[in-house]
Amino acid sequence: MNSQNNRVSDATWFVGASFDGKDDQTQRFLDEGIWELKEPNDKEAALVRSMQPGERIAIKATYTQKHGLAFDNRGHAVSAMRIKALGTVLSNPHNGAGVRVHWQSGEPAREWYFYTYRSTIWRVMPGEWANDALIAFAFEGIPQDLDRFRNEPFWKERYGATSPAHPRFQWTSFYEAIAEKLLAYAEDRKPLIQGIHRIAARVPGLSYLRDKFPDGTSGPLKDICPFTTMGIFNRSMTDANRKTIAGELAQFLGVTVPVPGAFEGIPVLNNQRSWFFAYATRRGPGDIDALWKIFVAASQMLEGDRSGNRDTFIRAYDAATAVWGVAWNLSTGLYWAHPWEYLTLDSQSRHYIHQRLGLDITASGQQGPSDGAAYLRLLDDLRSRFSQDDYPVHSFPDLSKASWLYKDPVEKNMPPSNVAEDNVALDQGTEGGVSEAIHLPSPIISYTVHNILEEGCFLRREEVDLLLDRLRMKKNLILQGPPGTGKTWLAKRLGFALMGQKDDSKVRSVQFHPNLSYEDFVRGWRPTDEGKLRPTDGVFLEAIKDASKDPSSKHVFVIEEINRGNPAQIFGELLTLLEDGKRTPSEALELSYPDAQGKRNRVHIPENLYVIGTMNIADRSLALVDLALRRRFSFVSLEPRLGGAWREWVVTRCGVDPALAPDIERRIADLNERIANDDRLGAQFRIGHSYVTPAHPLGSASTKKWFQQVVDTEIGPLLEEYWFDAPQDARQAIARLKEGW
Repeated sequence: MNSQNNRVSDATWFVGASFDGKDDQTQRFLDEGIWELKEPNDKEAALVRSMQPGERIAIKATYTQKHGLAFDNRGHAVSAMRIKALGTVLSNPHNGAGVRVHWQSGEPAREWYFYTYRSTIWRVMPGEWANDALIAFAFEGIPQDLDRFRNEPFWKERYGATSPAHPRFQWTSFYEAIAEKLLAYAEDRKPLIQGIHRIAARVPGLSYLRDKFPDGTSGPLKDICPFTTMGIFNRSMTDANRKTIAGELAQFLGVTVPVPGAFEGIPVLNNQRSWFFAYATRRGPGDIDALWKIFVAASQMLEGDRSGNRDTFIRAYDAATAVWGVAWNLSTGLYWAHPWEYLTLDSQSRHYIHQRLGLDITASGQQGPSDGAAYLRLLDDLRSRFSQDDYPVHSFPDLSKASWLYKDPVEKNMPPSNVAEDNVALDQGTEGGVSEAIHLPSPIISYTVHNILEEGCFLRREEVDLLLDRLRMKKNLILQGPPGTGKTWLAKRLGFALMGQKDDSKVRSVQFHPNLSYEDFVRGWRPTDEGKLRPTDGVFLEAIKDASKDPSSKHVFVIEEINRGNPAQIFGELLTLLEDGKRTPSEALELSYPDAQGKRNRVHIPENLYVIGTMNIADRSLALVDLALRRRFSFVSLEPRLGGAWREWVVTRCGVDPALAPDIERRIADLNERIANDDRLGAQFRIGHSYVTPAHPLGSASTKKWFQQVVDTEIGPLLEEYWFDAPQDARQAIARLKEGW
């Protein structure tokens, strides 16, 4: 087939060029015609190995900006990304460390706002409007539509073109300013603790800042962490007291941002346990240092795409959660310091996230707080959802407040208010043990519309693009058509192209049949090894859970022969939730059966789960499609495609004799015309191109033999079924197919 895209892949790469957070390698990369990483981790190495020659690549630098913007940012820092150089990948040695690049010369740096990515490597696939806008901005010079971005749900609260009549979360600027000033005390806390004790001497409510020492004496704290510092005005007390203490601390630190007038939705500490570390009698020598390290690492991770920032954060987070008495409170401290960037996992927020949003909080089998890697994954997952118009919340402050107002009763072991509890960290010490073998991450295999066309799709590029557009918009697509038109072949490949990569782990397939039931597909009773019955999730509910755990990725569910079963009965209540406008937790429904624990949790189909069905419209044994199902899917008809693209494919890829390919095309076209004009049949009974597209290359001079076998064993029996009441017509049609051969 003729390529309809000069590039091997549609993937575009935006990459950093900084070593160790400060050593900018951009000019060296341009001079040497390369791009590389200094010490890539496994995930980065897998991404680098997946880069292909012909793909576009840009050097980026991400940072935050407050001043000199072309729009009103209302004092908030804006995520920005400077495009520093543009190029094309020339070759990849597949060492996971770098590629050779043809860099363009003389391209001035340009600034892009809002939609950025801090990690060193960003693989951007076309199809989503924000991705398309970024690619066009970087490589085609098309200006960014700032108004569209700043009015999207995730950014509208802070940067929207129209300031809300009653702006929310005005407290965030004050908290950010306090955190910024505290960074200056990371290496020398003596002036900080002295200043806090002076505040405590004249303001009531801070008498708890007294330590117990190993010699049995007690006295004022001699050291303090940044989170305990911010906690002095984030405890259970009146708003008036909070404002007074916050004002005193701001004056001491030199913060000029006004003290907030309200503290809506901010988690506070338990007055009985308001420190992030233990008394000196139990405190480890490095405990307070560990808390300062995560505080600094959290700030540095927001500064840009410096190599290693994420890994540094993870190590610091895990070390801090090992400090006695920290546990879940660490996330609350991070939220105070950077409320738009980090999530609080106080008990109420965890309950809300699990019950209302349907997301897992901890790693599998974990009882205490999530580790740093899991915490960052959760942040990424939520950010990917915040931009959805129908999602219940659109930012971390919004989520915290929503959890605070959530009316669903919490579990008995959780406090009934928005209070950050002080769980005791589990003992982190272990001796001995066995090292587990690990597998390196599988390489990312890029997959685009170009790949579909290259693998033998005879649709035009714009037709495949239309299929993907309908799938993205509607979430549910049915490919219908006569037998042999490539419905099943195309369905899975559309899923790969939608995801931008060939990843079978994110595509599930099932075939409907008359005996398939709701209990098989969604949930039903199944026997256990002990001979008992218990509710078991079906394949579709498993797909829902997989997609919910991985919302930053697209997942695809393929249903072959969707009209061969009873869709309304098989889907049950989930048929309603398939609708693109109901893919949100607010539309969740209870299932007909409880889960294995006897609970009836509400279920919704997530935005990132796409359903592709196939439908044979020539099978007379199948009933008409339920109208409720039809309303929830886009239907696209596939036609037999015998033309130039088909001829090129079967000749160059399948070994069909080039002199005979046009004759085969004519014979099938004549047959299809006869079928379409037959009042007993119609166009839906035509013969698809798959029947005459060899699955494997033919041997020399074997085209006629192959075609005769196809007619005798595949097309002929089908025609006999078509004209079951007129066998003479079937015999004539078969004879014409083989006439002269």
